[in-house]
Amino acid sequence: MICAMQIKALVIFAALKIQSAIFVQWVYRFSTKIPIYCLVQNDIMPSKQSILSKRSKFVYNVLEEDDRLAQKLSSEGKNILKLNRGDPPHYFPTPKYMVDAYIDALKAGKTGYSMNRGVPELRSEVAKRFKRLYGVDCDEDSAIITQGVSETIGFMNAALIDEGDRAILFKPYYTIYIPELGLYGGTALIEEYDEESGWQIDTDKLRKNIKSELKGAKKPKYIMLTNPNNPTGTVLSRNVLEEIVDIANEHEIFLISDEIYDEIVYNKAKFTSISQIAKGVPHAILNGASKGYDATGFRVGYILIPGNDKTSSEVRAKMEDFANARLCPNAPAQYAFAAGLANQKEHGKAIKHMVGEIEKRVNACTDEINKSEYLSTVRPNGAFYIFPKVRMEKLKIRSDRDFVDGLLREEHIQVTRGSGFGASGHIRLVALAEKEVLTSTIKRINKFCERHKA
Repeated sequence: MICAMQIKALVIFAALKIQSAIFVQWVYRFSTKIPIYCLVQNDIMPSKQSILSKRSKFVYNVLEEDDRLAQKLSSEGKNILKLNRGDPPHYFPTPKYMVDAYIDALKAGKTGYSMNRGVPELRSEVAKRFKRLYGVDCDEDSAIITQGVSETIGFMNAALIDEGDRAILFKPYYTIYIPELGLYGGTALIEEYDEESGWQIDTDKLRKNIKSELKGAKKPKYIMLTNPNNPTGTVLSRNVLEEIVDIANEHEIFLISDEIYDEIVYNKAKFTSISQIAKGVPHAILNGASKGYDATGFRVGYILIPGNDKTSSEVRAKMEDFANARLCPNAPAQYAFAAGLANQKEHGKAIKHMVGEIEKRVNACTDEINKSEYLSTVRPNGAFYIFPKVRMEKLKIRSDRDFVDGLLREEHIQVTRGSGFGASGHIRLVALAEKEVLTSTIKRINKFCERHKA
């Protein structure tokens, strides 16, 4: 991929000969909030003559942009180490009791359409979980089941965003947040997780920036958090979350918290759900079966909107409308996930084992990274990602895009570029592989850097 240099007014591209067609994708230089373009290799280019919509330029997944190259190298006999996708079942098999519940649902004939908003058994278990873990006053009507959290994010933007509306996101962010917002005509007001303070949020700066942005402009439609964070593995402190809730309340901005990794927390970190402190402030929680319940392929997520205020009621009702329009999520998987939520004893054993192993693997890999002359990282306390900074000034390589491309071609290690998460000069590693694999991988990355040092 070739990205143009940012200039302050307008970006003009020269004609480039690229073997496959290209299309223009909006990306944002978030430190200045000035849009720039990127040229992205793709099979089809929307143009004046194309049948494709203008919004189709937003459909792009940075996590998979090197998959074709990886497949090509694999077909040539190269053994590719894929550290680009957070898929726990490849390393920690989905617990047997959940698999058995899936099979039981199939045998019981639960293979037709379910209720559009999800089976009552699952919605009830979601509400019970939040009462049990976080003391939230909610019931099954507060929850809507979706086809993974990704569908929930699409629903939220479809329900809230009109052309020209804005939303507050924090970089580094999960890769689909920007495309989903752009699909519905929205633009991002980008704030930052601060690497120097362990990827926490400077809430004084946030408060000041929001007040500045609101002068003569419509307020943003929502504030979006990811906690624990993907890609940094940060667990936000309760104090920071309390300040953000206060800001959302002051400016009457809807608050969304993606908490899919809420049970994958370690290194003595303490997770706080927004639902514990946003009582009375309109908010939504996103979660699902994929990570803590180790069932990514089930494709079952949910949104919990516990409030009964006007805003919460409107958003919840519209989310149900979108659920009705797409019929239903995977029916047998819903019953299996309900069994997972209900079986606290078995889940407790499974999550304890998985988190214990992830802690060892993440810490060993982090220690190895911080020995490097070319890499450094903040130690993660949640999820299963590590987000090292690459000391580009020590290398002939000039971008994180070139870095990950070269690493794949030369060392056959597939990782994801940090610029895809809004933080250039970084890479994201998935730290689910065995400890020895991860530490040896960092040594191989160091060798790659040695070959390309300035």
